[in-house]
Amino acid sequence: MAVNKCVKFLLFFFNLLFWLSGCIILGVSIYLRVSKDGNVITKESLPGIDLMIAIGVIIMLLGFLGCCGAIRENRCMLLLFFISLLVIFVLLLAAGILGAVEEKKVKDWVKERLEKLNPLSSQPENVNKDLERLQEELKCCGLTKGPSDWEKVPDSCRCNATVTDCSSTGTYSTPCAVQVIRLLEKHLEIVLGIAFAIAILLIAGMVFSMVLYCQIGRKDSSAA
Repeated sequence: MAVNKCVKFLLFFFNLLFWLSGCIILGVSIYLRVSKDGNVITKESLPGIDLMIAIGVIIMLLGFLGCCGAIRENRCMLLLFFISLLVIFVLLLAAGILGAVEEKKVKDWVKERLEKLNPLSSQPENVNKDLERLQEELKCCGLTKGPSDWEKVPDSCRCNATVTDCSSTGTYSTPCAVQVIRLLEKHLEIVLGIAFAIAILLIAGMVFSMVLYCQIGRKDSSAA
């Protein structure tokens, strides 16, 4: 029995898409790492970027493995590819459920990490400079309580009275912890969108790889 060429090339095309998705994850992760590089505040509050980089590399390697398995009709590589996809799918599903259920705990965890930087007067100069940079970028003031986190409110907290979030004292009233959590949620939306697309690719890949695996097995049996 011959191997279905359509399934074979569909699997190859899937793995090309899978490899490209790994490139996208890797690219987005590196962008997040580079764009927030050197800022102590965001390093404390935006965890998991290194993990995303590792996941992107793994997916790229698996895409290459699947391509080789499909073209060479290698059952061992296809089985390894199927098992790897199944493990990633289960982990992805578990992470999605955990993220949805424990969303509030993640936010509380971020706040706790930022609260450790208070009082700001006891922090080294580089931490305060990073916070001032963040205040200018996110239009916020202080870490968790607002302007009262500072002994002397810096110019980066100052705002125009016409700005909605500007207090009567001429400073932003929103603490940076709130803005950082919003930034985290925005990044998570991007990650979840990519994860959903990858989950669909994973299911298609498992189906195609197992169909091709079985067809190669039947071909080898008939040849024997």
